[in-house]
Amino acid sequence: MAEKDIPDLAGRTAVVTGANGGLGLQTSLALAGAGAHVVLAARDPQKTTAAVARIAERYPAASLEVVPLDLGDLAAVRAAAGAVLAGHERVDLLVNNAGVMAMPQCTTVDGFELQLGVNHLGHWALTAHLLPALLHAPSARVVTVTSTARHRARRLDPADPHLRRGYGAWASYARAKMANLHFALGLQQRFARAGVSAASLVAHPGLSNTDLQARSVREGGAGWVGAFFEALTARSGMTPFEGARPQLRAATDPRAGGGELYAPRFGSNGPAVRRPILRRWALQEQIDVLWEVSARETGVPLEVPPA
Repeated sequence: MAEKDIPDLAGRTAVVTGANGGLGLQTSLALAGAGAHVVLAARDPQKTTAAVARIAERYPAASLEVVPLDLGDLAAVRAAAGAVLAGHERVDLLVNNAGVMAMPQCTTVDGFELQLGVNHLGHWALTAHLLPALLHAPSARVVTVTSTARHRARRLDPADPHLRRGYGAWASYARAKMANLHFALGLQQRFARAGVSAASLVAHPGLSNTDLQARSVREGGAGWVGAFFEALTARSGMTPFEGARPQLRAATDPRAGGGELYAPRFGSNGPAVRRPILRRWALQEQIDVLWEVSARETGVPLEVPPA
């Protein structure tokens, strides 16, 4: 999907997490160029200021707003959602894009394993807090970003969701990315059961040359695998805009529907296309476990009231 393929988004409000760099910045840039009011929800204020300047340079009339967001702190997530709700009666697009990869074993402010906490639980809480504004929009979309790493994931263990036993940086990342998939599918189930017009979709960007790989190497948790992928993406990875195409298509393609997955045609590269959902064995059981664990750990329920 090229920027010219995005329909007119004038009058719509989009919230993008991790909007100050990589795929999040490219997503924000494209949505702003199509006329949306874009809320850049991100943690690093200096990077966010630079991102706003970059978008405004390309689109001087862009409608932009900054909301500080630390997905590793549930109080900060609640405050960010409160800021969005205070200024917007409706949210038309929520792109749960931010994430970390292959981090050394550490915890969030709330004691969650970092990758599950940032990649999933923070987005769970943000989505739950923004639910009233999403349901107030005529046809809101929630897009959650996963990874092909999910194919190597083990099941989420309700007795040890934070991997205090047997932690592995890549195993944790794979499990968090599987949680992103199950979250997107479970949210769509709840939208459908409630009879609301909102839709939940999932996207994965393939091999994209962003700071994600470099940061995992800098933080020291990725090992030789991280160094390999950093070199590979530098040589043959897609550009950040190319990597953002699946989530942009999921967010804006009028033909896209709830519960669908958008990804590069050739797995790690290529144009954004709809792909089948694989590994459906015990899928419902895993979605149900994720809902139970997420609500228990965060203290934030996520259920959609009937229309």
